[in-house]
Amino acid sequence: MFTIKTLQQRLIIFLILPVAVFLAAIGVGGYLYIRASIFQEWQEVAILRLSRSAHLMDMRLKEPLQWIKALASTGGNRLDTSNQDFALKKLQQEPGVSRVVLKWQGEPAAKSGEMCMGPNAPRVAKVTPPRYFYPADHQTVGLRSDLLDASGQPLGHLEVWLRVDYLMKGILTAGWLQTFMACLVNENGNFIAHTNPAMASRQVLGDTQNPLELTMLREMQQKPYGTIVGRDQVIGYYRLQGAPLAIMLHAYENQIMAPILRFRVYYILGGLLCMAIIMALIHLGLRSMVNGIRRISRKAAQVARGEYGEPLKVKSQDEIGQLTRSFNDMVAGLQERDLISNTFGRYVDQEIAAKLMQRPEASLLGGEKRQVVIMFSDIRGFTSIAEALSPEATIHLVNNYFSRMVEVLRRHHGIIVDFLGDAILAFFDPLDGHLEVVVREALHCALEMQEAMQGVNVAGIGQQLPPLRMGIGLHAGEVVVGNIGSETRAKYGIVGAAVNLAHRLQAQARGGEVVVSEAVHRLIQAEVTITREFEAHLKGIQDPVNLYAVGQLANS
Repeated sequence: MFTIKTLQQRLIIFLILPVAVFLAAIGVGGYLYIRASIFQEWQEVAILRLSRSAHLMDMRLKEPLQWIKALASTGGNRLDTSNQDFALKKLQQEPGVSRVVLKWQGEPAAKSGEMCMGPNAPRVAKVTPPRYFYPADHQTVGLRSDLLDASGQPLGHLEVWLRVDYLMKGILTAGWLQTFMACLVNENGNFIAHTNPAMASRQVLGDTQNPLELTMLREMQQKPYGTIVGRDQVIGYYRLQGAPLAIMLHAYENQIMAPILRFRVYYILGGLLCMAIIMALIHLGLRSMVNGIRRISRKAAQVARGEYGEPLKVKSQDEIGQLTRSFNDMVAGLQERDLISNTFGRYVDQEIAAKLMQRPEASLLGGEKRQVVIMFSDIRGFTSIAEALSPEATIHLVNNYFSRMVEVLRRHHGIIVDFLGDAILAFFDPLDGHLEVVVREALHCALEMQEAMQGVNVAGIGQQLPPLRMGIGLHAGEVVVGNIGSETRAKYGIVGAAVNLAHRLQAQARGGEVVVSEAVHRLIQAEVTITREFEAHLKGIQDPVNLYAVGQLANS
């Protein structure tokens, strides 16, 4: 099944194709209309000119008839036959007369061109109307009239042979339309003469069972004139008034339609040229647009592979230019989002991430030293709990725990560095603010995380999961903050001794406690309630340190 793959194909289908159909419909409709008009014009002009030619042929046939009638008018004078002889000689000299045969009653016919005249010739008083006959030479038409005396008794008969070429002279050269052949036929359809040598063997109209000729023969016997249109040929006819003859004109359709056939070729060529011009204009007009779309498409495929590269150049102010600008903005947003995701993961508040991205250490390897608050949390006895559960139950329990803790950390703008089994490492960065502010925020977050553990345990009751208890340690100290890793894989985080101290500090917290270091307690001691104060020996530190289990903030 054909599918549209390019914009150019779409325009060709939805623009060029309708235009082509429209032009074709106009061409076909115009051709049929003009064809009918040309046929009608040919028929009208053919009848008009056939009538004129028939009249001309009638006039040529009447010329010898005048002298035949003159012969009858000379028979009243029985003593003088000179006028009769004069009329016979003039008849013999008429244009187109090839032979005159005069035969008296009881005498043999004279030879061609010879007539018995003079004082002994009978005197003709009357002449009968001529009867037509058709000699076997197919080159002449004969007229035979009986010669009568004054009492009406037959004296003999007179035959006048007229050349067909004389009768047909000028019929095809008299400004006919597209006609290739003229014929002369009698009332029975016998061919008397034709101008086409290829018809020399033809004797009778319709003898080849041509449907057009058979129709012509029937029409000619019923109507004095008319035209018959066949599949590829047209015939016009006109019967003579003074003789039982008819003139026929034959024309091929392609001859009649030659002008419109030529125009049809020109129209098709013009239509093709028009289509070519439109396609060229589409190509020229769409080239920049298609190239722009292709550039965006290639860039989109590149972005899909995670290769952002340089933004596309905006080369126009039209819709493609606007699309390019919008695409660049979209790619910049995707690049920033991916950078945030790759740098901070999915667990950092977007507002904090946006602020961090404005700092140089967020996008480059390395970082800077500054004071932050580090949080380390861990579930007490989780290893033994996990061993008693199925893998599916363990994963479900951990996911439920992390989803609630992450939500609390995001609300308090904590930056999650990593998940270490069931433990969470996060820190609170004052950025350009005061450390006391984020210490208070971190403590609020830790206490709220302990409260959120109740929801975790309530959700686990229905699934027969054991209750969980979490210990949290908070420490404020100097660390290196920035992108840690390699060029191919880096993560925004913290390193330093303070991180290790926070980890050891949370190990001192009991389930449900939030234990803070001396550095944290010193900053918020006036605002907290201490439930337990104790000394602990921490690994890597020679002297014991004072630690504090916080119950709640004084203003909470």
